[in-house]
Amino acid sequence: MPDPSEAGRRVRTPGKLRPLQLAAVIFLTVSGGPYGLEPLFSYVGTHGALLLLLITPLLWDVPTILAVLELNSLMPVTGGYYQWVKKALGIRWAFFEGWWTWLYTFCDLAIYPVLFVTYAAFFFPAVALYKVPVCLAIIWASALLNIVGIVPVGKVSIVLSILVMTPFLLTVGLLFVHHTPLSMPAPAIRDPHFSTLSMGLYTVMWNFIGWDNATTYAGEVARPVRSYFTSVCVAFFLVVSIYILATLAVHQSGIDTKNFEEGDFPLVGEIIGGHWLGILIAAGGMASALGLYSAVLLSVSRVPKVMADDQLLPSWLCAQHRRFNTPYISIIASSAIVSILILFTFSELVVMDIILYGAGLTLEFLTLLTFRRKEPLRPRPFRIPLNNTGLLLMVMLPVGVYAIALSGAIWSSDKMAVPVILALVMLASAELAWRLVLWRNPHLATSPGNILPD
Repeated sequence: MPDPSEAGRRVRTPGKLRPLQLAAVIFLTVSGGPYGLEPLFSYVGTHGALLLLLITPLLWDVPTILAVLELNSLMPVTGGYYQWVKKALGIRWAFFEGWWTWLYTFCDLAIYPVLFVTYAAFFFPAVALYKVPVCLAIIWASALLNIVGIVPVGKVSIVLSILVMTPFLLTVGLLFVHHTPLSMPAPAIRDPHFSTLSMGLYTVMWNFIGWDNATTYAGEVARPVRSYFTSVCVAFFLVVSIYILATLAVHQSGIDTKNFEEGDFPLVGEIIGGHWLGILIAAGGMASALGLYSAVLLSVSRVPKVMADDQLLPSWLCAQHRRFNTPYISIIASSAIVSILILFTFSELVVMDIILYGAGLTLEFLTLLTFRRKEPLRPRPFRIPLNNTGLLLMVMLPVGVYAIALSGAIWSSDKMAVPVILALVMLASAELAWRLVLWRNPHLATSPGNILPD
């Protein structure tokens, strides 16, 4: 599967990501370990959890991964999904894609300080009473680090991913050594309720999102088409495996999952290996939350820059710090918005996150279909082996999963009315923001940009 850009040559490109490095980055972006998976077991039990973890990736992730691979093989450019949508659907929908991505990333960012507090409560239960000030301290300390540029976030995140996974791998190892024979839960939904099933689905979907995020760095990847294919396959295998092993550990521990919440994996460690293992898992969860927050904050600061280049956002939002050469205004603005979102619970943030992410993902699927219709003969180093009808049916799978999860959240209106309504308002805000952009730059209304001709 050669890259057209590298035909006939094999030149090492120092300073660019290699396949194994990219696989680690994608694994961190999508998963970062099983931390945060715990609510799934309280919604549907270990049997239902295993069923969702086996089925959801096939319906939600595989179509997404295939779409990302084909689009990236067509346009392996910095800016990734924003540039794809701009080329296929035009500047207006590219703005929507960038806007929704920016908003969903804010929700995603707010989850990590909340997770940090839940794992810290294993050591200091009273810290839960100080959730807001602790979260604010994490948010603004990370903002300062990103502005100063002291921490090379990308490299630290890769090393940190190994460190945070070690306690959980020890748990699985002890499970195999000291807890035999092992019993794997049968994948089944034993007490189906639409609202709890949809919340379990939301949890699984959140733990599997982000395959397209790494494409924004395509310009920094050596041999991007081949590298993305190899790295995504490796990362997908690791993510699915680690979640199934987590389900096995919870099931084998015999812990009551009815009230299992985020931050409760240390309790499983205590049962399997003792208090020392619970401490290691809790520390790993805290480190994972900190590392992921810093890494995601670094990446989100690039979204306004790409949009500002197309006059969709004011240039001052991307202003570089004179001393540290970092987009400090964007970092401060992002941190201010996240500081408000931490008032929501983990489950509420996950629901908002998926609603916003799913809308942006739908635009990417439309982009794929548009490229197939308008440029069917354009060379594609990677091409999904389906005709246009098959491609449409494939796209309907993740869209259907998204619709079921959204319907379930609306159905359980007593608990999720506020986050669902807020997420829908955030989606609608893209149109208002677009109108403001046109008011400032009227020429964009008639500009065809780089859109594909019919």
